[in-house]
Amino acid sequence: MTGNRGIVAVVSGPSGVGKSTVIERLLTRPGYARSITATTRAPRGKERDGVDYLFLDRERFEEDARRGRFLEHATVHGNLYGTPREGVEAVLARGEVCLLNIDVQGAESLRRSGFPVATVFLMPPSMEELERRLGSRGTDDEAERRRRLERAKKEMELATQFDWKVVNRSVEEAVGEIEAFIEERRRSA
Repeated sequence: MTGNRGIVAVVSGPSGVGKSTVIERLLTRPGYARSITATTRAPRGKERDGVDYLFLDRERFEEDARRGRFLEHATVHGNLYGTPREGVEAVLARGEVCLLNIDVQGAESLRRSGFPVATVFLMPPSMEELERRLGSRGTDDEAERRRRLERAKKEMELATQFDWKVVNRSVEEAVGEIEAFIEERRRSA
């Protein structure tokens, strides 16, 4: 980390591209933090409330949205996801990079938030590789994988709306490219 200006770094991309893995690796860097996303979906595997996500019921989520507690929120694959304003403000107040794993819709909302924002679109090396990655996760049935692949095609058409595009051939390479881009944006802000 070269500067002390806080910035929101949005990492978007299709389901299965490796966003969570890349973000987890970036979080090991000094000065990088995240704001925990709220969702109405059920926890997967070993996910924990307040650590991996804020798991809310639909009624509570909708009430928080009405009260303006989210910087952005959207419906993704039938579940609600939102970025709590308070968490982002806390990270920025410390002068850190606030990493957010947000879909394409949410990235656009954050651009209009008034916060300093850098957007990155993480892409798969190929659609075949994305399909392989989705299959290896073991979290979705075949019909859901097909829906995710169709959505991925549509999302990738919107990659030009992002400040930077990175092909995730390897985690370390993607992390290095994203970190260099974010640090350059912080220096020029």
